[in-house]
Amino acid sequence: MAERYAKIAVSDVTYWVDKPYDYRIPDTLLESVRPGVRVSVPFSRGNRRAEGIVLAVSETCDYPKVKAVDTVLDDEPVLTQGQIDLALWMRERFFCTVYEAFRAILPAGLWFFDDGRRRVGDKTSEWARLIIPAEMAAQEAAARSSRAPHQSSILDQLSTLGEAPVFDLRALTGAPRATLKTLHAAGFIEFFSKEIFRRPEYRHGEALEPPVLNEAQEAAVTGIKARLEAQKAQVALLFGVTGSGKTSIYIHLIKKTLDAGKTAILMVPEIALTPQMMETFSGQFGDDIAILHSSLSVGEKYDEWKRIKKGTARLVIGTRSAVFAPCENLGMIIIDEEQEETYKSENSPRYHARDIAKYRCAKDTALLLLGSATPDTESRYAAETGKYAYFQLPERYNDLPLPETIIVDMKRELRRGNASSISLALRDEIQKNLDAGEQSILFLNRRGAAKLICCVDCGYNYTCPNCSVSLTYHSAGGRLLCHYCGFRQKPAAACPSCEGALRYIGDGTQKIEQQLLELFPSIEILRMDADTVSKSVTHEMLFDRFRKQKIPIMIGTQMVTKGLNFEDVTLVGVLNADQSLYMGDYRAAERTFSLITQVVGRSGRAKRPGRAIIQTFTPENQVIKFAANQDYEEFYKREIELRRLQKCPPFTQMFSVSATGGDEHRVLKCCEYIKNVLETQLFGKPNVKILGPAPFVIVKVSNKYRYKVSLACSPDKEIRSLISKILIFCNESRDFRGVSVYADTNPND
Repeated sequence: MAERYAKIAVSDVTYWVDKPYDYRIPDTLLESVRPGVRVSVPFSRGNRRAEGIVLAVSETCDYPKVKAVDTVLDDEPVLTQGQIDLALWMRERFFCTVYEAFRAILPAGLWFFDDGRRRVGDKTSEWARLIIPAEMAAQEAAARSSRAPHQSSILDQLSTLGEAPVFDLRALTGAPRATLKTLHAAGFIEFFSKEIFRRPEYRHGEALEPPVLNEAQEAAVTGIKARLEAQKAQVALLFGVTGSGKTSIYIHLIKKTLDAGKTAILMVPEIALTPQMMETFSGQFGDDIAILHSSLSVGEKYDEWKRIKKGTARLVIGTRSAVFAPCENLGMIIIDEEQEETYKSENSPRYHARDIAKYRCAKDTALLLLGSATPDTESRYAAETGKYAYFQLPERYNDLPLPETIIVDMKRELRRGNASSISLALRDEIQKNLDAGEQSILFLNRRGAAKLICCVDCGYNYTCPNCSVSLTYHSAGGRLLCHYCGFRQKPAAACPSCEGALRYIGDGTQKIEQQLLELFPSIEILRMDADTVSKSVTHEMLFDRFRKQKIPIMIGTQMVTKGLNFEDVTLVGVLNADQSLYMGDYRAAERTFSLITQVVGRSGRAKRPGRAIIQTFTPENQVIKFAANQDYEEFYKREIELRRLQKCPPFTQMFSVSATGGDEHRVLKCCEYIKNVLETQLFGKPNVKILGPAPFVIVKVSNKYRYKVSLACSPDKEIRSLISKILIFCNESRDFRGVSVYADTNPND
């Protein structure tokens, strides 16, 4: 018999030695070693045992002598050929190892501990079933009713049900386990194990018919359905103002997809939005839904993955990782609020869910639908140039008006003697809502009580010893906290340097809550930020309290800005609207516009008209004005021209090559080398711009210095190859020992 060989991706290898390794397949494992199964192999000079995934099997090998596969870890392949191809594509595009890509694709429950145990096993329950005809069981039940009532009850139950969980049988009849054993010994029943799924809990919606569409929605659904039926890979962009009814369109399109025998994925940007989506869509599609996000337990994620893989669930709703759901016969992927940066992974593999979705739709000839009230500038440009189909919902559903918006100049507030973060106009509007029994949402994207504490005499301020940031003061516990490394300490009563008076600067959500309680002492206030949300107190619980208990005011960070629908909210206040506007990133204006537009859109979504107060120190700024008017088209026209002048995406592709390490001098030296190589190798190449080395916005985190070299250019495989070679050299070079180098495509920072 001819020898057979496997090409295997080995775990725990670094990017610079990552490649498929050849292994001989022993005769005893010829049937078991298949593409997509995991194996144990000897690796490196010491032949340490390593896990690997089989990529391909062949009868030839380029090497005269190779090691042999030890054992096979899976009975069946855990990866399809399509998923293997996706992982290989991710390695080339996102500068990661093949195994890192596999870890993103597969649920954590499938992986093994160091001692070889699976992280989570299949959950089963013990069942009993009749092995005699039901008529005979009924006769036996009647005959035993007086002398063996427990046996009679069990036989009576099983004559109707046929089979049932042992636990439920005992609970229903009160029978001890010995009774079941007696019936088993008599040949009446048998025991067997049945797999059960650990399902996440969510609020099920009432069974409903698909929502009635207005004229604009109907036109959008008709146009998008035509592309669904075209049986070819396409991308469509759905632009709809806040409250225009994009979710209703999703329902109709998903129904069309499932009725055609295909599967669908619906992605949302925040975990906080999944319960609301699950309630809405379970009313339409029942139990044909699986949910995937990072807050599920390992067992829940694994079992939801299994339900999807087996075809039990044909609609997947989830956050970024849901894009890898093992859906067969994929019909469409919907990315709601597609402009959100949460769809971009900040850890290796540094992928964007939109790119993965495009790849999957291209391979499955499926439709990718991007939906937003503030589309990503690159997506809108693709629609403008005809690359994407474009559909619009310019008005709110049922002709509801957009919120009336007032811009408040906070400089004028200071001149009037109001130094608080709540303007007089916002205070008056909140009071009007309280008098009318209506609810208000206040948005401030900063948690804690104060951004920093500084001395009014010498300027001393508390900084993190591990990171180049000021410590944030949290009134709960009276402590200073670093939001990057977790360092904490208690502030002194006076300046540690000169014993001068300390001043608390830059209000956070805790401070706003205190100010509101001082202004409206008898009113209940709900605060929603990373300090109030936990595993025991979830987003859903807080939103449910706000809705059901009619809490008058909710103050929150970014998690309250999008996708939420509260009928009684008629006022939104945006505090410190300038906060994200001057971040030194080409996306700063877009992010600010999106945040303000989205949160203002939470107001007036039912019968009563809404209002919004936007507080800013730069009321003349065009981005603030466009957001106040909910005027996306005018904002887009301005933004796309700036991008064109700056040669930023969508007119180029951005790469960053970043270096981190404890020795700042060595990190900078590495970045200088990277820049020199890029300049030398790309000299004379058109449309190339190299910037840096430049520090990150936060240059030091956890005692690691961070610098980067940025490259703007046209998409080019040769440039990707060059960056890959730079990564390999820098991470292997002794000159840069202790420096970690990685690359990212269109990074968020």
